[in-house]
Amino acid sequence: MTHTWEPTGAGVLRLPSGRLIRGRGLRHPLPEGLLPTFALYLLGRRPPAVEWEHRWVRWPDFRLPSDRPAAADALREAWERAGTERVEVACGGGQGRTGTALACLAVLDGVPGREAVAYVREHYSRRAVETPWQRRFVTRFDPSHHTEGPAQPG
Repeated sequence: MTHTWEPTGAGVLRLPSGRLIRGRGLRHPLPEGLLPTFALYLLGRRPPAVEWEHRWVRWPDFRLPSDRPAAADALREAWERAGTERVEVACGGGQGRTGTALACLAVLDGVPGREAVAYVREHYSRRAVETPWQRRFVTRFDPSHHTEGPAQPG
């Protein structure tokens, strides 16, 4: 049996269901302690190799995922696996893309989309979800099936 994160660990967000997910920035050192069993990396280019199972979502900095249906699928997988595994969600700095993904995971966990950003800012980082289009992405995130959502700039 795999164990999940310690609730007081660095970057660990407790969802209302009790699932624990660690958010972090890849530009920072790997926290001491247990390693993830699964990670979701949100980057504009392929992440560095790691020794644990992971999934990459192409997601440029300050933007939205390039393939939103694939991103929604990856988020659902991360949420499901967080029930019994150590799941990590990470981007470069651990705030914008990571915060947006964590807020979408909160929606999957039952938090209303209008409240998910505030939930993640309160329980993970006050700087989570950096742009207006990331906030709209969370607000419009549909846990049953993901729609295309708002257009992003440029």
